[in-house]
Amino acid sequence: MSSLLLRNIKSLVQLSTSQTALSGKEMQTLEKLDKAWLLIENEKIAAFGNMDTCPKNADHIIDADGRMVFPSWCDSHTHLVFAGSREGEFVDRINGLSYEEIAQRGGGILNSAQRLQQTTEAELYDQALLRLEEVQSYGTGAIEIKSGYGLSTEAELKMLRVIRKLKENSRLQIKATFLGAHALPLAYKTNRAAYIQLLIEDMLPKIADEGLADYIDVFCEKVAFTVAETEQIMEAGARFGLKPKIHTNQFNSMGGIQAAVKHGAISVDHLEVINDEEIECLLQSDTIGTLLPSAPFFINDHYPPARKMLDAGMTIALATDFNPGSTPSGRMPFVLSLACIKMRMSPEEAINAATINGAFAMELGDQLGSISKGKIANLFITKPIPSIAFIPYAFGSNLVEKVILRGQII
Repeated sequence: MSSLLLRNIKSLVQLSTSQTALSGKEMQTLEKLDKAWLLIENEKIAAFGNMDTCPKNADHIIDADGRMVFPSWCDSHTHLVFAGSREGEFVDRINGLSYEEIAQRGGGILNSAQRLQQTTEAELYDQALLRLEEVQSYGTGAIEIKSGYGLSTEAELKMLRVIRKLKENSRLQIKATFLGAHALPLAYKTNRAAYIQLLIEDMLPKIADEGLADYIDVFCEKVAFTVAETEQIMEAGARFGLKPKIHTNQFNSMGGIQAAVKHGAISVDHLEVINDEEIECLLQSDTIGTLLPSAPFFINDHYPPARKMLDAGMTIALATDFNPGSTPSGRMPFVLSLACIKMRMSPEEAINAATINGAFAMELGDQLGSISKGKIANLFITKPIPSIAFIPYAFGSNLVEKVILRGQII
C-alpha cells in the first residue's frame, strides 16, 4: 500500500460532505481546515486533520510549507477534441459579424466539422492530449468532453474513440458526451428530418454498441435544433441508456429548459438568457444549471444572471466550454474570475460551483469535488497565496504549483 502525506498545509479547502450538489445560500459556505495535513493511500484520501495530530511516517511526504490544498476543478462542459483553430472568425467578430451570422455563412460549428472530417484519428488524439495536459496544469482533475464536430457517422465515432483513448491514457476522470445534434450539416439543410433519422438510427446504435458515450447532448437554439427535435433526440438517447446534458438558452429562451427537465437532464448549460418561469422550473428539479462565462466573454455577449439564479436558490456549476469557436481556453481559474467579476458570484460560490457542483454535473459527486475521506485523491497545491479570494483575484497568474491525480504527483 503506497501512501503520500501532505503536511504543513496553510488551508485545506472544500471539506464538503454533501451527498447532493449545493444550492442557493448553501453555496456561500466553503469549509476549510487551517494548519492541516492530508494522507493519501491507494489513490484515495485516507485521512486529514490538524497538524497537532499529523502522522509521522508515509512512503512519500510533501511539506506544503504554508500553501493551500484544493480538490481539483471539475470541468463539466468542454469540446476539447477538435481540429485546428478558428481565429479567422475571431477577426470576423471584431469586424462586426455576430455568432449567428458567422454560422449562417457556413462558419462556426460547420467550419470545425469540415476540418475534423479531414483530420486523422491519430492527429486528433495528439492535439487533444496536449490540451488535456494543459488544463491539467491549471488544476483540472475531472472533465467532460463532447463530440459534435463530426456531424457524420464516421466522424462522430472518430471523435468519441479519441475521447475513449484519452480516458485510457490519462489520470483525469473523463466523461464522454455524444453531441451529434450540434448543428445541421449543409448536406441536410433542406431535409432536417433525414439528419435526425441518421443520428437516431445509425449513429446512436453504433455508439451504444461500442460503449462510447455516457451522455447525449443537443444544441437547442434557433441556429440549431428546435425544442421538439431536442425532445425527439433525448428520447432516442434514453433508449440507449444515455442521459441528457443539454445546450440551451445561450441566445434565446424557447422552452429548452422545460424540455430538458421533463426528460431528467443532468444539466442545462449556458443559460445566458433565462426568465423567472425557467428558474422556477429548475428549482423544482434536480437539473443543474451549468454556466460558461468565458463564452460570452469571448464573443462579447451578455453574461448569465448568476446572482438572480443563486438568490432564487438554484444549483449552479461552472465550466469552461473549451472549444475552438466561442471559448478557446480550458483555464478554470479564469472562469472563476469571470464568475466573480462579471456575474457577481462570491469566491466561495465560484469555488463550490467549480468543484463539488461540477462533480455532480458529471455524476461524480461521490468520488470527486471535495476533500472527503474515501474520495479519489485528485488535488492541487497552490503557490503561496494570502487567501482563497486570491485565486479569482489574480486572474492572469497560474497559481497551481503541484497537481496530484489519483494519488500520484503529476
